[in-house]
Order: sequence, then C-alpha cells, then structure tokens
Amino acid sequence: MALDGVLRGALAGADLGAGFHVLPGQGNALVAETDAGLVLVDAGSLPAAPAMVEHLRTVTDSPLHAICYSHGHLGYNAAVGTWQAHADERGDSPPRLVAHENLVHRYARYRETLHLQARMAAVQFPSREGFAWERMLPAFRMVDPTETFADSLVVVTGGRTVEVRWAPSETDDAIAVWFPDDGLLYGGPATPGDAIPNIGTPLRTQRFTIRWADTLDALAALGADTLVTEFGPVVQGAQEVHHRLSHTAEALRWLRREVVDRMNRGMGEGEVLADLEYPSELFDQPWMTPNYGCPDYIARDLYREENGWWDRNPTTLHPAPPSEAAAAVRSALVDPGAVLERVRGLAASGETQLALHVVDLLAMAGGDDPFVVAARELKAELCRTRAGEVAPYVSRAAYRSSARLLDGGATSWQDLG
Repeated sequence: MALDGVLRGALAGADLGAGFHVLPGQGNALVAETDAGLVLVDAGSLPAAPAMVEHLRTVTDSPLHAICYSHGHLGYNAAVGTWQAHADERGDSPPRLVAHENLVHRYARYRETLHLQARMAAVQFPSREGFAWERMLPAFRMVDPTETFADSLVVVTGGRTVEVRWAPSETDDAIAVWFPDDGLLYGGPATPGDAIPNIGTPLRTQRFTIRWADTLDALAALGADTLVTEFGPVVQGAQEVHHRLSHTAEALRWLRREVVDRMNRGMGEGEVLADLEYPSELFDQPWMTPNYGCPDYIARDLYREENGWWDRNPTTLHPAPPSEAAAAVRSALVDPGAVLERVRGLAASGETQLALHVVDLLAMAGGDDPFVVAARELKAELCRTRAGEVAPYVSRAAYRSSARLLDGGATSWQDLG
C-alpha cells in the first residue's frame, strides 16, 4: 500500500458545515473559519499540500490565521512552507504556528536521528521501488512553531473560540482542538478513528497506555456534541462521543490491570501475550479495530513500561555478535536438510509463525551455504504468508519489508545502506 493511501484521512475534502472543512491532507486536516481568519490543524505532507490549498480556495477566500500542529510526527506539518508561501502570494500576514512545547524537543531529536527515522519509515511504508530509505529524506522537513503552550491556549476568541489542549497520547506533544461555541472537538492523535490506539507499535517509542486513557477521559469530560477523529469518521451526538472516548479508556485500563497481574505472577513478555484473552465487550467494537495498532502491541508496551530490556533468557544478557551466533548454530546442526523439511511441514499445515521460529536456526547465518541460502528464501516466503495472516498494518508492512530484505540475500538492515 502506498504511503499516501495509508495516511489519507477518511473525510478528505468533506464539508462539515458551519464553517468547518476537512482538507485532503495527512489524516483529517481540519480547517475552521473564525473572526480572525482560518485556523488549520496540520499543514500536511509536501505531496498533499497543493491539493489542500486548492480545495480550501474552492470553499473560502479568508486568510490563514494559524496552523496548529496536531503532533510532531514527521510529515504532518512538513508543508508549512507551502502555506507560508501561499499567504505571501496573497499578501496576507504569515500564519501563526502553534504547537505544544514538547514538539520543539521532538523535532530536535528527529534532526539528530534523521536517517534512523527515514529507515524506519521505509520499513513501515514499503515502496514498490524497494527499501531506498533515502527517498524519505526530502519529505522530512521540520519548521519549528512560532508559539508553544504547556496545558492549553486560546488561539482565537470572538464568534468562534478556538482552544488547543495538550492531549498526550500517540506522542507527548499531541494536542486536541476544542471549539466550545460549536461543541466540536478535533481529537487529533488521541482519537485515531475506527482503530484501537496505536500504542506499542514495533518501530516507535513507548506511548504510555494510562496516560492515553487519562487523555481520553479528559476529552470525554468536555461534553462535545461532535468528534472529528484523526483518520476516521465524524462521531455525532454527545452520548455517542462520550461513550466512544470513555469506552476506549476503559479498555486501556483493563489491559494495564491484566498485564500487571501477570507480571506480578512472574510471567515474561511471551507468557503474558500467550495468556491474555481480550474480552469481546471491550475490544469487538468498530472503533477498536486492530488495523494499525492491536491489543498485543499495547500489552508489549505495558510490559516495557515496567521491565528492563532483558527477555529473561540468560543467553541474551551478553550476546555474541549476531553473525557469529548464527554461524555457530548452523555448524551445530547435524542435518540442516531436516530443519528445512520441518519448516516446510509446519508451513504446509498453516503453522507459519512456528515455521518462522524454526527457520531461524539456519536463516540468520551469513555466507552462501546452500542450506542457509535456501532457509533465507524460505523465510522470505513465510514472511509474505504471515503478512496475509495478521491484521495490523505495521506488522504486515514489517513482514513484507523483511521479505524484501531476505530476497536480496541480506539478514541485517545495514546491508541495504
């Protein structure tokens, strides 16, 4: 799936009435007409911004007063420069750039780790052109905000008040935008849409489950009549908005309790995951679909919050270099052909995950040993199969990217530059 297809908001181009519009940006980029001018939530990605500007000018000629950064993930506000240039061409004043104060620190971190961010994005959003992480770099433009706040900030007063509120969730710089005169809440990353909160995704830092639940409870307390989610639909009706927010918070708190209980009993991460059963009344809801995040991700993040990096296997405390360890395992196998046959048998019986565990006895070794080469090829096939068996997009993307790595005969991501 293409990057823009994954990140496109469900409401792209929609007119919500009463001076609210959703631009075709990265997610549901909301713009509101106010007495001071337009307030835009997220400037969008570089490819998306021209269409955002074009659509905006079909519905209003008002000047852009402010851009509010929903959060600091790269891409959501890469096109601030496009909007600044648009304002300049019209002879308008430069828009205010409003963000939570933590965003400045996030951008500093991203500048330091820019190549890592590009590599992770290339894995998570694979391209038909191959891994080519360098292709991501031009899109990662960061324009620092001109105004920041800690807890809340009233951006505009008058006929339509616009208030931004700190809403730590997917990131520690996430915000929600509250329009109290309209009873409308833009939930931002705290409310991804028809998807379970994407806590614990494989390529991201911790997202702190209970902090997210606290944010949802705080948003529910606002009593909004309308909720605009980050990627999904508009939720109408105060009761339905409150139910969706508080229900999600309840599910997150259930996960915390259950994971903590198992940790207190001495379970390791794998044992916790194997033992958990997710109750349907909490998780079988339209807005809890595991299409980007999933309950297992959240459980793993909760485990990480309270445990160190050690997986409780003493072998991993001070490991040998991966290539040496894999070579030693290969040399210890008396009959590597039997390993491959066992892998094929498991795969044929639908036990793809078990087959992946077994194939690693051979596949992680370097060199051109025929059995190792065959194991890498077989593992690539298993990864593609596994991608079709799991629900979360990030897992599917990681399996497909891993298959592409193995197709090239590599076992380390650094082998791809």
